[in-house]
Amino acid sequence: MKISKILALALAAVMVFALAACDSKEPTTSSPSASSSASTSASPSESASASASATTSETPPSTSQTAQDGFELALITDLGTIDDRSFNQGAWEGLVQYALEFGITHKYYQPAAQGDDAYLNAIDLAVQGGAKVIVTPGFLFETPVYEAQDIYPDTKFILLDGSPNDGDWSGGAPNAKVGNNTVAVFYAEEQSGFLAGYAAVMDGYRSLGFMGGMAVPAVIRFGHGFVQGAELAAKELGLADGSIPLNYFYTDTFAPAPEIQTRAAAWYNDGVEVIFSCGGGICFSIFPAAENSGNKVIGVDGDQSSESDTVITSAMKLLTKSVYDCLTDFYAGKFHGGEELRFSADNLGVGLPMDTSKFEKFSKADYDAVYAKLVSGAVKVNDDISIEPDQLGTKAVVVNYLN
Repeated sequence: MKISKILALALAAVMVFALAACDSKEPTTSSPSASSSASTSASPSESASASASATTSETPPSTSQTAQDGFELALITDLGTIDDRSFNQGAWEGLVQYALEFGITHKYYQPAAQGDDAYLNAIDLAVQGGAKVIVTPGFLFETPVYEAQDIYPDTKFILLDGSPNDGDWSGGAPNAKVGNNTVAVFYAEEQSGFLAGYAAVMDGYRSLGFMGGMAVPAVIRFGHGFVQGAELAAKELGLADGSIPLNYFYTDTFAPAPEIQTRAAAWYNDGVEVIFSCGGGICFSIFPAAENSGNKVIGVDGDQSSESDTVITSAMKLLTKSVYDCLTDFYAGKFHGGEELRFSADNLGVGLPMDTSKFEKFSKADYDAVYAKLVSGAVKVNDDISIEPDQLGTKAVVVNYLN
């Protein structure tokens, strides 16, 4: 399946979500109104439903501020949950880290449905709850933030993995604007994926799998980087052409599903040694397949080593760091409103969690050496998402593209 067709399907999925609901710098201090019935709890796992189309929760504030004073920092979850061990959780942990360190009240809001209207309702609930800064993780927030940044000019938005636009692709490209109260944050996923592929082959794995979620730009870049990292490692090791088979597939979802586990199990049964699970909750289908077969998994976004003994490493976007850094800039009066920021190897924005990785041969020195090459530019990773994964010009790595 062509990348352009996959991207079209991903965009179509976003439109379906929207219909169902029907990717340089004063807060309101009102608490949620009685009609919104927003309830809160002491931990994310005990969140309660609010009639304003969102589930909300906060961790205990470390100052004398109370819910009546409002919650200064907010995060709206995307398709997953706050404890998804991936994108939402990584962003939330950065917000919580800053809030607890400096004694700032904070809360997350989980939309009751998928789509722009539901996300805008959750953003409105956060603003009415006193939010000065709202973190929105994921490209599905591009259109909601495009609208919200004008509706709430006194609120700052940190949009992760996307840039605000009106979502109208009928003319070939949407109208886009990063407002002065918004910063758009991107990551060099291709570098993180590259490091994972490189490390896997250097550690001795010779049959690989990549299982992505929806074929959105970030996931595509992760996958393409994974292929290229494996190729460079094979070249440095002097491996023959065709010596690294790599199954490659997009599941078209970020949620676990029985068919994903079945596919992963089949791959392992056919000889795949490690699968790069690149799609949020799909890992919870891939982990059991790996556990049952005695094989391995590479996690994504955050460090997923605690989720399964099968995880040998994780291709990380340092979400926690990027959110923390953006909040630091805001409170220092240096908010990058109107800008797009890119977290990459250059600013330690991507990487592998070497302290928890379970490599047998690939060492910290090996990792530091290849990371330095990314920083210096000695190694460049192709980030072109318009081409197919089997068109990356690899020789040792043979991509079996299954979409």
